[in-house]
Amino acid sequence: RQGKNVGKLSFIDLAGSERASDVNDNDRQTRLEGAEINKSLLALKECIRALDQNSKHVPFRGSTLTSVLKDSFIGNCRTVMIANVSPGTASCEHTMNTLRYANRVKQLKGASKGRDPGQGG
Repeated sequence: RQGKNVGKLSFIDLAGSERASDVNDNDRQTRLEGAEINKSLLALKECIRALDQNSKHVPFRGSTLTSVLKDSFIGNCRTVMIANVSPGTASCEHTMNTLRYANRVKQLKGASKGRDPGQGG
C-alpha cells in the first residue's frame, strides 16, 4: 500500500430553516443566528446545484459550512446524511423540505464520485 489512509468525521447540524415567521422571540441575536443559518444553507444549496449540473466551478468558499463539507461531496469519500424529521402535522412542511434535501444529496453522490478534489472553491 502506498500513501496514508486519512479519515475525516464531521457532525454538522443542518437544522435551521429559520424563517422570521417561525421565530416567536423578537430577540435580535436569535434573528441574526437564524439569518446566518439560512445563508449557510443557501450556500450549501448552491454547491449541490453546481455539482448536480457538473459545473466547472463549485462555490465551496461561499460559507464556512460549505468549506467544511467540501471533502464530503467530492473525491473518494463516503458520506452519510441523517435526516431528523417529525411525524407531527405542524412540522409537515419542514419534514418534507428535509426529505427533499436529503434525497437531492443522495442522488448527487453517485454523480460526483469521480470529481477532482481540486475543482471548485
